[in-house]
Amino acid sequence: MGELTTNDGVRLVYRDSGGAGVPLVMLHGWGQTQRMFRHQLEGLAPSRRVVTLDLRGHGVSGKPRHGYRIARLAHDVLDLVDHLGLDRFDALGWSMGVSVWWSFMDQYGTDRIRRFVAVDQPAAVAAVPWMTPEQQQDSGAIFDVAGLLELGAALAGPEGDRARHDFVRGMFSGDPDRELLAFVAEEIKSTPAYAGVPLLFDHCAQDWRDVLPRVDVPTLVIGCDGSHVHPSSQRFIASRIADARLHVFPTSVANSHFPFLENPPAFNAVVDKFLS
Repeated sequence: MGELTTNDGVRLVYRDSGGAGVPLVMLHGWGQTQRMFRHQLEGLAPSRRVVTLDLRGHGVSGKPRHGYRIARLAHDVLDLVDHLGLDRFDALGWSMGVSVWWSFMDQYGTDRIRRFVAVDQPAAVAAVPWMTPEQQQDSGAIFDVAGLLELGAALAGPEGDRARHDFVRGMFSGDPDRELLAFVAEEIKSTPAYAGVPLLFDHCAQDWRDVLPRVDVPTLVIGCDGSHVHPSSQRFIASRIADARLHVFPTSVANSHFPFLENPPAFNAVVDKFLS
């Protein structure tokens, strides 16, 4: 484990496996932690250096009263790679972590990124009124604006714990493994409402469709048939990034938003093949 302080004074905690080769920097999703990638630290690290991070407001990193925007999180990642002296690295994001990488590329370019893996994140989470029905489908929108406001109010309200649990449960199809569901539900408790709610709103308000054609590094887009993120949105993303590859896990392999936890060997094999 290591620590750094961002340029606005926030303590971030990361894990660096060390080792040789091109580093792989992995970013978790909203309300979750770097522990989501516990199987990747073991499964991918033998052949490469793996770096994970608790984003601000998450896990054991600092939880200030400011900075809960995707753009700020992208700057935090810039602070991390500068702190580690990474001039060239591979980038993997899952869920909101993909959005953080898209923001990173939008603001700071792709010169330092060798390869990019985007796992199960829509190009736009909220179906805003000016999108056509076809655009909403392509973007993978999960909420309408009213639904997003309702979720934020529930997360910030007196029944916030129940709202968080229901939110996590909705990311699994069928009858999930109880231990896995309990693990994810426990990790989300580390993000307080004052951090999580404004960040979720900012995250869901972003529309990355204009960034996709400007992603000019080899890219692998990963979806899952059993996820609440519809695989068609991942096909759209892959079609908008030049020469991107697409891999969709069937429900027989993984049946949730968490294929890296549900079936680590299958997930690691797909990522390792692409990065190698």
